[in-house]
Amino acid sequence: MQILRTDPDRFGIRARLLTLLLPAILGLLALDSWNDYRALQNQVQDAYDQSMLEAAHALQSSVAPAPDGSLRLNAPAGVQAMFAEAGPLRKYLHVSLTAQGDAQAGAAAAPRELTLLGDAGLPPPPSPPSSPDASSPAQPVWYDDFHDGHPVRVVALQSQVLDGHGRSFNLRVQVAETTGPRDRAQAATLRQELIRDARMVLVMVLLVWLGVTWSLQPLERLRKSVLQSKGTDLQPLDTRDVPHEVAPLVDALNQHLASYRELLEQQSQFLADASHQLRTPLAIMLTQAGVALREKDTEQLHATLRAMVAQIARSRRLCEQLLSLAHANEGAAPAPMSDTPGIVDLNTIAREVVLQYLALAHEKNQDLGWVDARGDSTVTEAMQDAPAVPVLARGPELHEALSNLVHNAIAYTPAGGHITVMVSTLDGMALAEVRDDGPGIAPARRAQVFERFHSADPGAEKGSHGAGLGLAIARAYARRNGGDIELTHTASGAGLRAVLRLPLAPRITPSPPGRGQG
Repeated sequence: MQILRTDPDRFGIRARLLTLLLPAILGLLALDSWNDYRALQNQVQDAYDQSMLEAAHALQSSVAPAPDGSLRLNAPAGVQAMFAEAGPLRKYLHVSLTAQGDAQAGAAAAPRELTLLGDAGLPPPPSPPSSPDASSPAQPVWYDDFHDGHPVRVVALQSQVLDGHGRSFNLRVQVAETTGPRDRAQAATLRQELIRDARMVLVMVLLVWLGVTWSLQPLERLRKSVLQSKGTDLQPLDTRDVPHEVAPLVDALNQHLASYRELLEQQSQFLADASHQLRTPLAIMLTQAGVALREKDTEQLHATLRAMVAQIARSRRLCEQLLSLAHANEGAAPAPMSDTPGIVDLNTIAREVVLQYLALAHEKNQDLGWVDARGDSTVTEAMQDAPAVPVLARGPELHEALSNLVHNAIAYTPAGGHITVMVSTLDGMALAEVRDDGPGIAPARRAQVFERFHSADPGAEKGSHGAGLGLAIARAYARRNGGDIELTHTASGAGLRAVLRLPLAPRITPSPPGRGQG
């Protein structure tokens, strides 16, 4: 017996769920983490930028005319102290004035920049803003650059101021600070996001693993109960604790077990009946052999031997019928290539069966007749080539089924009786009928006679009409080929009419000679 084992390399339910869920969850977490990181990054950037912008505005508002008319910077002490502190966050500032040349000075005179406070080496804005007028507010310019070997974030404010003599100056205020602290804050935020997402993924994997393990516990208990049960114990599996998604599978297994249990019961019953049927003729032959050994009279010895030969012949037919019945009941088993159905002529098969049993019928003084499906019309050569009643079936099995029907009719029809075999078609079905004028079978018993070892005449001596397997074999072969057998009474009300019904196959019309040749 071949045992199919599970491939250990195949994905289980846990792996399938994780394979399905992990990419989607990781994608969603990555998108959510990126959005959160960008939002926190903007918040950190805005917080640092706001501090720089407030300092720039404070310095811008601190430039005013002195008593002598010149412009002076009166920076608040807090702002100066903030830029004087040393620490990881380096801050720089630069406040400068540039006089605006008048029209008479000409364009050749380059404006001179006067530094009021801070480091004049701060990088200028990438594109100097347009010179605003006194009425327009100063717009900050933000840019990133390098100063003293450090990356810095710079904000620049530019506006126009007038000194005490009415001269106009361009005021530029620059505030810068290194980006290291804000970069470290953003990195810490990103690290926290990744740690949070990793925890969530681990929790999800753990929940999937525990959930699948918990859900499969009923199946594991079911597996252990099946392994612990005996091979002959084919009771249905308990589905009370099985998840409803798996319940249809367990129900299908229960149906398979029920079919297998029924098959085993049929085989056990078949073996018991067969052994019982074979025990009787063997006992008779053993008794006859003992009598023959003790017999002194030659004539009586020959009579005993002839009885033994007859008993052996009946036992041989019984064995052949048992083999035929076992073969006919293999409908679920796949047939070999040489046993596949094909188009056969039911009319020809029935005629061959009649010819086969003519001698037996004449020996019992019975009239065995034949009615051809084509009637009394002249059969041409083309009609002989084409099947008269085509059916898709196995020819030897139909021959065996009809042989059992004819043999049954000969066995139960008295001497001088009539048996007629005929083939016809009706409503797309092929019919092979065996009619006799014997005792018939009561309608209440017609279903029972298809059972194994059930005689059609319960009052007859046991074994006088066979073992009671003929009709069971005939029906098994008929159903194996897609048909069935039914028993009815004849038109006169006496005797028995056994009808083999099969679906009629499409007729095959032979091509005229020479057609299709170029």
